[in-house]
Amino acid sequence: MHDWLNQVGGAEDVLENLVDMLPGAPVYTAMYWRDGMPAAYHAWDIRTTWMDRLPGIYRHHQPYLPLYPLAFSRLDLSGYDLVLSNKSGFCHGVRTGTAIHVCYCLTPTRYVWDFAGYAAREALPAGLRLALRPLVALLRRWDYRAAQRVDHFIAISNAVQERIRRYYRRESVVIHPPVDTARFRPAPAPEEYYLIVSRLIPYRRIDLAVQAFNRLRLPLVIAGDGRDRPALERMAGPTVTFLGRVPQERLGDLMAHCRAYILPGEEDFGIAPVQAQAAGRPVIAYAAGGALDTVIEGRTGAFFRTPTPEALAEAVRAFDPLAVNPQDCVENAARFDRAVFRERLSRFLADAMGKKRATGLPGGE
Repeated sequence: MHDWLNQVGGAEDVLENLVDMLPGAPVYTAMYWRDGMPAAYHAWDIRTTWMDRLPGIYRHHQPYLPLYPLAFSRLDLSGYDLVLSNKSGFCHGVRTGTAIHVCYCLTPTRYVWDFAGYAAREALPAGLRLALRPLVALLRRWDYRAAQRVDHFIAISNAVQERIRRYYRRESVVIHPPVDTARFRPAPAPEEYYLIVSRLIPYRRIDLAVQAFNRLRLPLVIAGDGRDRPALERMAGPTVTFLGRVPQERLGDLMAHCRAYILPGEEDFGIAPVQAQAAGRPVIAYAAGGALDTVIEGRTGAFFRTPTPEALAEAVRAFDPLAVNPQDCVENAARFDRAVFRERLSRFLADAMGKKRATGLPGGE
């Protein structure tokens, strides 16, 4: 199970590994934009819901958010032995009967459980926020009930594990997402620029980094695109450069030659900071979310603890990336390699299925 297939990001990195691990297993999703996704996906057995036929949904899926619970709750997958949901939205709400349902939880649904924060980041008008509150309350109740039908939860980080416990009142194990660390190699010497690789959307807090580097007058290179790009470019001073989307073959070179990688917002996990460390470069990160799992303060990077341009600027001034041993970064990144992910997840699924065969019943937590 996957929420939707209309853009490529960290969730899709996970999905690609799941498909490789479970070849031939169908991928169920609300909708699939065939022309907007990688060509490799064309070989998959992708099965969509009726939402795939809704007008404009491929490019603008957010207005349809209230319909996703309805679509997924009508999917009956009880004929399978195992259902594995790769969830940040509502795909864990499918009917599974006696099948084992393992939810690989990227995060409890963000705009349901942190609506105030989501509305602030998206700059929703006050009237719209008020009008949406009853709907959000309904979605929250549905989401909680759906979570109780899951047999086993896996969290992608300790921060997500805590949210699962707080919002769903369920326990989980942490298995970090897969990172293809072998693609990255350290360079003999870094250059002067700092780096961000990200979708340019509000919760990534790229605005905070742009303001900080305007103050520092140091070179910041931003790779990626998104709806915030025009506003960020207007905000940026002469030392900030926007590259747009970069091909994968260039990403390793960008990572290896940066002075340090900048993570200005709270990520549920954050693959790019691990990639940077695999390339031997340290990370300066906001001290929250997945960065607390992936960055070793004082050894592979530094933290700033207040989400302000001033705090980030001060962290950059105080941290000397050249004092970091690149090999320490490489060794730390290896903990999150996709081989580690596949071994741990395979063992978890085998244990879950073994318990079912032993008892004849799903082994819910």
